[in-house]
Amino acid sequence: MRRCASDAQKLEQLRRLIREIEYLKYTLNSTLYWDKMTYMPEKGLTYRSEVMSFLGAQLYERFRSPELRSLVDHFSRQKDAPPQVSAMVRRVESNYIYINKIPQAEYQAYIALIAKAEQVWEQAREANDFQRFAPYLERIVDTFRAFAGYWGYEAEPYDALMSFYEPGTTVQQMDRLADELKHFVIDLFQTLQARGMPCGEPAEGRFRLPLEEQRALSQYVLETIGFDFASGRLDEGPHPTTLAASPGDVRVITSYQAEDFRSGLFNTLHEGGMGLYEQDIDPALLGMLLGEVASFATELAEARLYENIIGRSAGFWEYLFPRMQQLCPSLAVGERETLFQSVNQVRPTLIRNNADELTYILHILIRYEVEKDLIRGTLSVAELPQVWRQKYTDYLGITPRNDREGVLQDIQWAAGYMGYFPGYLTSNLMAAQFAAALERELGPLRHLLAAGRFREIHQWLATRIHRFGAIYPPGELVKRATGEPLRSTYFINYLREKYTEVYQLKKQ
Repeated sequence: MRRCASDAQKLEQLRRLIREIEYLKYTLNSTLYWDKMTYMPEKGLTYRSEVMSFLGAQLYERFRSPELRSLVDHFSRQKDAPPQVSAMVRRVESNYIYINKIPQAEYQAYIALIAKAEQVWEQAREANDFQRFAPYLERIVDTFRAFAGYWGYEAEPYDALMSFYEPGTTVQQMDRLADELKHFVIDLFQTLQARGMPCGEPAEGRFRLPLEEQRALSQYVLETIGFDFASGRLDEGPHPTTLAASPGDVRVITSYQAEDFRSGLFNTLHEGGMGLYEQDIDPALLGMLLGEVASFATELAEARLYENIIGRSAGFWEYLFPRMQQLCPSLAVGERETLFQSVNQVRPTLIRNNADELTYILHILIRYEVEKDLIRGTLSVAELPQVWRQKYTDYLGITPRNDREGVLQDIQWAAGYMGYFPGYLTSNLMAAQFAAALERELGPLRHLLAAGRFREIHQWLATRIHRFGAIYPPGELVKRATGEPLRSTYFINYLREKYTEVYQLKKQ
């Protein structure tokens, strides 16, 4: 009994420390950042940045606490700890390792490097001059090679960097998935290019819609898919994002383009998928580092599912189009089929953020391949622009004319997100695998959507995935939800069936 009482006290001490960490994350990453992205006056930026920097340092110190280390060590040695306690310890251990295995002086140097690198990247992009940024990227690559050594890995340094975002991910796994996808996507892309869109190009200006009507549409769509406005809100900002302080406080930020309502609609569906995940997490997991999403890719999978698999499907437009005609009297598109085909048109583009659903995969594969080779040391920073151009020529049949539309288009490396891009790939695979498992239980998604059975879809996702928060690592969560490990098969089948219908190809 004495041992149990002692363990109970230690567990309460551990939870107290974790709650303090979560309170700081709540203030820093949700409240202050959301306000900065939406309503903060321009002149408040300097002082707000100082406050956020201070809170970030406090959060860092909390994770370095000797008391936290001692308690984590204590519970790590227990083989019979309850599942939630084991999961909590795993999450704390992971955060602790990533922060504490890096010498403090090197971590501080890294923070300073990233702060400067982002600024130089913006200048280099504006000047269309990669050489300005190249020295900083070299230092970033060297820094992350060193970090990988501190964190540890079995086969390749890049394994450690990917695992920071998606625990357990390895180059061996990613190479297999990437190879399976690359050949299929390139072949399908070339087939569609040769076939051409059956309905042709839509007339210019047909997708223009007043912002007030777009706002009403976004509100309606979020309500339809199950977003709870008593536990969240919808706002506008320059960069769509979703911020969650808790399941009862989820902020969706979207953006609109007056000349094309499709942009705002899909921004809202994308962020709405994330918002549903955040709202459905069991509140009992708060204060344990478990009341958050399992990983970047699992949350992005929900965004991709709602944005693409649901939002670009024929069933969704069967349901939405007549209601949209009532909500948006200025809508100039008179045929549902025209709209359906327009949101599924495939065409090559140099800019990742402008890519369609199919060619987006090729953009991510290019980034995965060059990033992996940079960390391996088989590709130098000096060679990067030329290799980038060649891959775009080989995969998409188009070649960047300059650095701005080539290697300088993404801020991720300048911001220190090395090992981040593979999550964009696995999220699409997860989304398709979740959808296939859902259909096995509820029936064809097209019929569910056309009938407006969004509540059943949401409930399935909430029960199988969302409510567990971060209790399970992403790989285990996928297996529990779908009955098998992550595979590329479901995404490949989804793409084949979809574009066979959209482009009226002969079924094989």
